[in-house]
Amino acid sequence: MNQFLEDVLKGLSAKDKYLQSKYFYDAKGDKLFQKIMTSQEYYPTKCEYEIFTEKTAEIVSVLTELNTEFDIVELGAGDATKSFYLLKELVERKINFTYFPVDISGNIINQLYSQLPQRLPELRMQGLNGEYFAMLEKAKILSNKIKVVLFLGGNIGNVPHEKAGEFCKAIRKHLLPGDLALIGFDLKKNPKTILDAYNDKAGYTRDFNLNLLLRINDELKGDFVIENFYHFPTYDPSTGACKSFLVSSTEQQVNVADESFHFAEGEAIFMEIAQKYTIEQTDELANKSGFTPMHHILDSKGWFLDTVWKCCEGF
Repeated sequence: MNQFLEDVLKGLSAKDKYLQSKYFYDAKGDKLFQKIMTSQEYYPTKCEYEIFTEKTAEIVSVLTELNTEFDIVELGAGDATKSFYLLKELVERKINFTYFPVDISGNIINQLYSQLPQRLPELRMQGLNGEYFAMLEKAKILSNKIKVVLFLGGNIGNVPHEKAGEFCKAIRKHLLPGDLALIGFDLKKNPKTILDAYNDKAGYTRDFNLNLLLRINDELKGDFVIENFYHFPTYDPSTGACKSFLVSSTEQQVNVADESFHFAEGEAIFMEIAQKYTIEQTDELANKSGFTPMHHILDSKGWFLDTVWKCCEGF
């Protein structure tokens, strides 16, 4: 049984049904996510883009303060729209580094190989297609330089707050003292602004979620009737948890491979969380996970934070 099928069957068999958001990203899902990032309501990309275009020199100064050479390992690299500006600044300053983009989507890695060398001919790059931690280990085998791990776009928010510490500790265990992490956090703000970002009027986020059902149909012999599900996002301003669900609009039976699953009318599949933070919570997360927060960089609205953490000794 392949991992995708195993994870889908496990999620749909659970008391509270769920699907893993990492499977959003097939070729169609990649394109839909690009559309989400350019939609009017989706602010996180725009805020972090501002940081990487207007405060690039500040980021580089922090990264090069202690190290004159290192590797950039970007987890979930996507199309490298934001990190491109950091890579460009490093190349122009003639910093000795190699870029290791990590992505679960082989399609994304192939795109980076075809596009980045054209824009940055001097860039040394080696794409890594696979899961984050396995690829972090591979990057360590390929090079013994100090690692600077990029985890941008507020992707840390895809881990529930109560599990974010475990995730950050896991990253830390794959790093060495002196290694750095540059992590993007979406900050708490007007609840309507947040909810609108995950319910854009053009319906890209809706289609992005429903596309996973289409992928299950195509790849795992599923028979989801897409019209029988609707996208339903929620946001709790007290906890900072923004969640996306697909809700069954009718009582129905769905088959995947040789398994059958019953849906009651109104029953939901939990699809994704986008956790929002305060700056203080990000510092606390660093300290509990074997890192020391070194520097905060905010966009002009104060909506988004890119923070640099350093791996502590003796963790």
